[in-house]
Amino acid sequence: MATSRRRFLRAAGVSLALPWLDAFVPRMARGAAADPPRRMICICAPLGFYPGSFIPTATGRSYELSPYLELLSEYRDDFTVISGLAGINGGHQAIDGFLTGIPGAGQPGIRNGISVDQFAAAHIGAKTRFPCLALSGEGLGLSWTRTGARIPAHNSPSRLFAEMFLEGQDDEVRAQLQNLAEGRSILDDVRGQARSLESKLGADDREKLVEYLTSIRELEQRLVADEKWVRTPKPKVSVEPPQDITNRSDLIGRTRLLFDLAHLAIQTDSTRLITIMLAGATSAPPIPGVTQGHHDLSHHGKDPGKLAQLQLIEVECLKVLRELVSKLKQSQENGESLLERTMVYLGSNLGDASSHSNKNLPLLVAGGGFRHGQHLAFDPQNPPPLCNLYVSMLQRLGIEVDKFNTGTGTLTGLDFRL
Repeated sequence: MATSRRRFLRAAGVSLALPWLDAFVPRMARGAAADPPRRMICICAPLGFYPGSFIPTATGRSYELSPYLELLSEYRDDFTVISGLAGINGGHQAIDGFLTGIPGAGQPGIRNGISVDQFAAAHIGAKTRFPCLALSGEGLGLSWTRTGARIPAHNSPSRLFAEMFLEGQDDEVRAQLQNLAEGRSILDDVRGQARSLESKLGADDREKLVEYLTSIRELEQRLVADEKWVRTPKPKVSVEPPQDITNRSDLIGRTRLLFDLAHLAIQTDSTRLITIMLAGATSAPPIPGVTQGHHDLSHHGKDPGKLAQLQLIEVECLKVLRELVSKLKQSQENGESLLERTMVYLGSNLGDASSHSNKNLPLLVAGGGFRHGQHLAFDPQNPPPLCNLYVSMLQRLGIEVDKFNTGTGTLTGLDFRL
């Protein structure tokens, strides 16, 4: 028994290393609405935004735009600003729980949970060439598997562009198909070993084994889908391939490249789920009037000089967001704008970077078919779970779910358009 179990674990280890084994969440009978397609872009600013310039003072639909939101005034009816919600505790480390809501994520000994994008990918990811794209200007990404492992993020726009739009050589395609075939043979071997153990296991272990075999079947389906995409020509776009920006201090330039790629990926339906970790640098970005690094300025201690420079950076960041919203608004799909079909979620793990507070997060949701044009303000001392927002977002994607991780339901006030 012990020998068989060791062989089984070695085989399982091989299978776990294959693509998408982390996405084995049982699919619901009615996962996502087939028409129209719904999409989601989740963006995290790891150093947050200065609360006094981001969060409006009034609430409801007649609120006055804050200085930062004034930059988006043209799209006032296309977004909802949300205040009062809290992230998990942990200062900067709370970034690990931004899309999972798992308490203690990022702390030693705490296993993270699945992020909202990966939960969605398990239901609708097979509809596109890329089930989900994790992008980052920092290196680390926002996406986490069901087993609490961080998913590597793309941080080279030029390489990602090539993956999305440039066709491989014939020998490269053959190599990909061979890899898929080998993956299927490995799964067959693992499945045989697992079934041979079934008669020797107790009830609890048999239940776990059934779950494991279900996972194997779902991975086989994913491999079949992958083979289909290998044989399917990639979409053609009339834009020049991007050039990577090697200057890590150029926060705005790097962000613009990621946002441009996100728009192209959505426009070509290469994926319907994207996460983007924005960059933050210790050296001064090339923005007129800024002489210190973004991280240092975010820890301003209310120093007027630092605040003035910080706001120069954050204004430029909001301008790039405006460009993304504008492109989605102008892009049409079957008579409807891509913005109407795409949620753009901007937020942070920090409500106030200067004090490392994870309360009263600066959050904004644009597009996606919600009833916008409002400021939803919750009590910072007793807010609903952040994951309630994610339940609302998952439902808008057409996924029938009532809870997600620490969520207790949907976010009150964030309603769908009829």
